[in-house]
Amino acid sequence: MSKKNQSSRLTNQHKESHGVVGIFGDEARNHDIAVGEISKFVMKHLENEFPTLSFRYRNSITKEEINEVLRKIDSELGQTLFVPNSSIKPDGGIIEVKDDNDKWRIVLVSEAKHQGKDIENIKEGKLVGKNNDQDLMAAGNAIERSHKNISEIANLMLCEAHFPYVLFLEGSNFLTETITVTRPDGRVVRLEYNSGMLNRLDRLTSANYGMPINTNLCKNKFIKHKDKTIMLQATSIYTQGNGTKWDKNKMFQIMFEVSQTSLQILGSDLFNQLTNKDI
Repeated sequence: MSKKNQSSRLTNQHKESHGVVGIFGDEARNHDIAVGEISKFVMKHLENEFPTLSFRYRNSITKEEINEVLRKIDSELGQTLFVPNSSIKPDGGIIEVKDDNDKWRIVLVSEAKHQGKDIENIKEGKLVGKNNDQDLMAAGNAIERSHKNISEIANLMLCEAHFPYVLFLEGSNFLTETITVTRPDGRVVRLEYNSGMLNRLDRLTSANYGMPINTNLCKNKFIKHKDKTIMLQATSIYTQGNGTKWDKNKMFQIMFEVSQTSLQILGSDLFNQLTNKDI
């Protein structure tokens, strides 16, 4: 099924369901719906909930645009650009709202990453490794590419009081609990959540300053140290701790909640539109 037809089907389902809970029914959950498609439904729901506001969805943001924002903050920032068309493309895209001054403000940035197929391999009886004699594959570092997008969005939002970056993780490299998986021959394999060979969560928690995962951290945290006040932009990291796939409806609800938090923080800059006052 093409993404366009899939999107149209889900749009009709959305109209019939009248709310968040019914948006992703059993049929939708049985399809591999990309996080970008879910993000577009979040935007549709925001448009329904806030009809006086204008929203837009973007697949990418150019490095030049980020540098331009940085230069407005300080002339020494945003000076370096080696590739003119360089850009970042979060998996789930970017949702923005237009404020009372006709400036687009970010409401949601989302990504979904799967790393670690150990559970699937064990269930299929597949052995891995150089000699195909191991149950478990040493975790890779592909997920660390997410840090680049997180850092660039943080640069873009350096003057904001919120950071609506949501990162969904699934797979055996992101366990938060020890699980057992049975091979077809009946042998049980134990996957330890704190195994240095498997777990890669510690490679990502620098993006949320070691704060709790599975938590909405959209509102920036301001901490005081001696005579300084430091603003922290923390990524909201969500993981399926037992290695299973994310329920698409749950992803939608999390993304919608983070979007609502963004709008609450931006409230004073959206006041005229929300109250239908002339700007």
